[in-house]
Parts: sequence; C-alpha cells; structure tokens
Amino acid sequence: MLPVRRALVRILPLVLCGLLAGCAAPTADRAGQDIRQAVAAWSRTPPAQLAQVPLEGWAYEVTAVRRSGAAATARAQLHYRLAGYDAAPAGSGREVQLRETGGRWRVTGDRAAPGAPPQLWDQGPVTVFRGAYALVLGTGRSQEELSAIAGEADRAVPAVTAAWPGSWARRVVVLVPGSLDGMAALLGRPAAEYRGMGAVTTGRVDAGPAPADRVVINPEGYAQLSAAGRNIVLTHEVTHVATRTATSARTPLWLSEGFADWVAYRTSDTAPARAAPALGRAVRRGELPGALPADGAFAFGGDPDALARAYEGAWLACRLIAGRWGEAALVELYGRAGREPLPVALGSALGVDQDALTKAWQEALRTSLR
Repeated sequence: MLPVRRALVRILPLVLCGLLAGCAAPTADRAGQDIRQAVAAWSRTPPAQLAQVPLEGWAYEVTAVRRSGAAATARAQLHYRLAGYDAAPAGSGREVQLRETGGRWRVTGDRAAPGAPPQLWDQGPVTVFRGAYALVLGTGRSQEELSAIAGEADRAVPAVTAAWPGSWARRVVVLVPGSLDGMAALLGRPAAEYRGMGAVTTGRVDAGPAPADRVVINPEGYAQLSAAGRNIVLTHEVTHVATRTATSARTPLWLSEGFADWVAYRTSDTAPARAAPALGRAVRRGELPGALPADGAFAFGGDPDALARAYEGAWLACRLIAGRWGEAALVELYGRAGREPLPVALGSALGVDQDALTKAWQEALRTSLR
C-alpha cells in the first residue's frame, strides 16, 4: 500500500496544478483576445500623418502578446499597399503598446519592432506629390522639392521603359526622408554607408513576381548633384525597379549595376573617359582590370575609388555588349542570367564565353579610356 500512497502524493499536486491552470487559462486567453481585438479596431484607420497617402489593404496581423498588469505590448506585422503603385503588399514588423482603462484595452503607441527599420511616417507627417508616373512621399521636405523630384522621376520612367521591354508597372514610388540619418534608418544601415550617394532602391531579388520596391533619396547627396546627375541617378534606380523580377541571386552585380548605368547613359553622348574617371586613371597608370568586377567590389563602406571603378567597369561592359552584340542581346543576357548559370547565358545570348567577353572588355577599356 505504501507505494500507492507515494504515487498519489506525487499525482495530486499535478492534478491540482492542472485544475488551477485550467481555471486561469480562460482569463489569460480572454485578455489576449481583448488585446488583439483592440489592435484590430485601432488599425482599421491609418495614422493621421498618412491622410494624403493612397493606402489599401492596411492591416496589422498580431503575432504575439505580452502583458504586464494594465500594460501590454502586441507584436504585429503590418501589411499595406500603395494604391495604383504596389502590385504586392509592403510590410514591416511593428510593436503596439496598449493600456487597460476601465476594463477596456486601448492603443497608446506604435513603433517599429526591435530589429525592424522604421517606416517613413515614423519620422514625421508625410507630404505627398503625385507625378504622371511617380508617387513621391516626403517628411520634412517642401512641396517644391517633392515636385522637382517627381518631375525627374517622370522623365526616368519612360527612359527605362524604352530600354527595358520586359513587363513592369511603369510607375515608381520615391521616398524622401528629411536627412541622411533618416534615409539610413529607413534602410536599417549606418548612415556612413550612404554618405555622398544620391539614392538607393529597396527590394529583394527572388521576391516573387511583384515586389513592392521603393527608391529612397538621400536628400544631402541628391542636393549636391547637377540636373544631369539627378537624371542619371534616378534613371539608374528606376531601372532596378523595372528589372527586379528578372533579377535573381544568380545575376552578377556587374550585370545588374552595369545595366542600370547603361540605361541611365543610353541617350547621353557623354564620353567614357568623362563618365568613368576613376577607372580611366587606373587604366592610364597601367592597372588594367584582370576580370569583370566581382560582386564584393560593389560593397559600400570600403574604398570609394575602388567602388567607383567597379561601377564604371560594369557600365562599360554593358555598353560594349550593347554596341557589339546589340541592345536586344544585352536585354536577353540580363533575362537569362537571372535564370541560368552565367556561362550558359553568355553562350545563348552572345555566343561567347566569359574569357572572350573579358578580353573584349579589356580591349574596350584600353581604347576608350586612354
């Protein structure tokens, strides 16, 4: 009999704990449900600072709730589209703060979740300017500034469409934060990486058929550019938006970056020696590159002269391909390189291997950058 009593002694606390947990669980579950419902009700109306922004599909999907007495935090994923511009939802991780008052949960705040970059409206009220092909959203910028950027984007979109026959939205969303630090925050990277740059494009390769890209302006770097420089920068970035669905992890950066610069300079009569000064200086010193730029050469934060040489070399490679094999062959190569190994793509689109292309590129550098 003694073993049985010992077993009962062990079992009874477990049973009691189970009963107690069963009694407590509905209360916790009910609080969690109330918090989720409070977030859902609050998120039906976008923030007041987005009143001018054409939003659709705005929704917070709560993924976790943490409660401490009368305070709670809900982790959520925000999903939304910019009507007429996004073919796929944009989104970000958010943290929603709530407080219980009089038996009801109310949202008291909303911010980017830890590790997630903020949204533009986290930096202040959003001003909107609509162009023919561009939607420009800015914080801390005047309507005149946004109007000028919209005009430049409106010129870039048709230029990209003329060079890239692939399917794309033929519209672009441009974000203009109030400062370099604001730009870096949106991108989740150190500001030093973008100092001196005019703009960058967000978006992931292999992101499906319809990613929601954004061109993000560095207001400090962009302001230092000439009108021609702004046109080149925006056309380059819009090209990345247009070619995103044809770009994959297979696509070498010399091709994706070089193609974007080729589109930007396509209708310009700028001489290579003028548009590629860093690479020109290297070639005249006898430092002819031994290979097309590797992906690592395009990393920001290193030697700016080396980075410039990589971009210039990539542009001249695409310029060579368009000039010798034709623009259609360059476009075909781009599309194939996102689906096939580069040697296969080169053979199919140009009828050459990488060694032959490299030698032709080196000879073009010698003759055009003397």
